[in-house]
Amino acid sequence: MGETLLEVRGIKKHFPVTRGVVMMQQIGAIKAVDGIDFTIKRGETFGLVGESGCGKTTTAKLILLMEKITSGTIRYGGKDISRLKGADLKAHRGSVQAVFQDPNSSLSPRMRVGNIIAEPIVVGDNPPPRKEVRSRVSELLGLVGLRAEAANLYPHEFSGGQRQRIAIARALAPNPDLIVLDEPVSGLDVSIRAQIMNLLRDIQDRLGVSYLLIAHDLAVVQHMSTWVGVMYLGTLVEVARSEDLHERPVHPYTKALLSAALPDHPAKQREAIILPGEPPTPFNPPEGCKFHPRCFKAQDVCARENPPLKEIAGGHLVACHFDGNESA
Repeated sequence: MGETLLEVRGIKKHFPVTRGVVMMQQIGAIKAVDGIDFTIKRGETFGLVGESGCGKTTTAKLILLMEKITSGTIRYGGKDISRLKGADLKAHRGSVQAVFQDPNSSLSPRMRVGNIIAEPIVVGDNPPPRKEVRSRVSELLGLVGLRAEAANLYPHEFSGGQRQRIAIARALAPNPDLIVLDEPVSGLDVSIRAQIMNLLRDIQDRLGVSYLLIAHDLAVVQHMSTWVGVMYLGTLVEVARSEDLHERPVHPYTKALLSAALPDHPAKQREAIILPGEPPTPFNPPEGCKFHPRCFKAQDVCARENPPLKEIAGGHLVACHFDGNESA
């Protein structure tokens, strides 16, 4: 078992909903993230998967300290970072970086690639010498499969896949221990996706960096993740090793997601599970199990009691009253 790098316990993010202009009154809250737990060890990848609006990206923002948690704790390297401020927050920034879906939104079109990658290296009161910075930039470009001459060009002079490589190089510049990958390949052509995924895995093998992977594509999550957490309406309904989740899904929602994914082999075609309706709003989630209005196995207890996330075998966690037992 590797050393624990990130430990998330009971984190919630509720956005208040108000009415009125002068005397604003809170009338409720959007429960974007509603109490989740997970752990990321050094050198591992934890994948978060679920439908749009389930809270994946909000979770990423909480880990990146781009949003303040409503409650719960986030421990990084054994220290609570949930409410870091000032110099402590600034010192922490370099150890957790991010790569987003659209590199165009994170790469300044007015800066040369070399300066983009160098920016996180030279920030601070004592930047390294220019020669050392240039050498580091060249090293990072080579690490992501680009030539050193790319440092003199602008982002618009590269393809989408190459720009994502630049974004990865920039994220690696301050030597982070954890990188949040928020849909890192969903905006790329299929052939380029495989190249970027293999690059990320190669970097992980070489540097020992950990990833929090946010994705809706189950094939991407399966290919890259050590552990996978399935989110539904702000909560985790199943957590398991990637191979276990793919081969032995337990929660009805996980089974539905996998049945909708393309099989990696014709012999593994799953029976299609069509879920009725749309996910409920996080402003007014259902009582009991949040999934029960759409669940094909729901019984009376599901509408009354919210099942806890509990272990059923070897680290495999499920939030279901029946734990896959059809006769329960």
